[in-house]
Amino acid sequence: MANKQLLVVDDDDGVRRIIEMCLQSTTNWNVLTAASGEEALRLAQNEQPDAILLDVMMPDFNGIETLDRLRTQTSTQDIPVIFLTAKVLEKEKQKLMKLSIQGLISKPFDVLDLNKEIRCLLNW
Repeated sequence: MANKQLLVVDDDDGVRRIIEMCLQSTTNWNVLTAASGEEALRLAQNEQPDAILLDVMMPDFNGIETLDRLRTQTSTQDIPVIFLTAKVLEKEKQKLMKLSIQGLISKPFDVLDLNKEIRCLLNW
């Protein structure tokens, strides 16, 4: 079986680097990164990742707008998406879970458990 490819989208350079290093050291996944929704859309179309870890709060296209654009394009509409969010209010989480996503991972996250959370949400 080929290695999984995960696209990590977050406007915070530090968060992207931490996630990338964590997943590369604990999995055999190919980790792609994007700093914006626009970059994520381009990479998703070109690379066809197996899943996307998408920050909700970003300038320009936020995570919800990026998700909407992913879902309207035939080439990206079926890519599973997990939201990464600092919003921890239960009401906010419930709203986000009603969107077509695989699940939510809250910031701050435990770097040691991140790959387990992703595997669980995606059934990998």
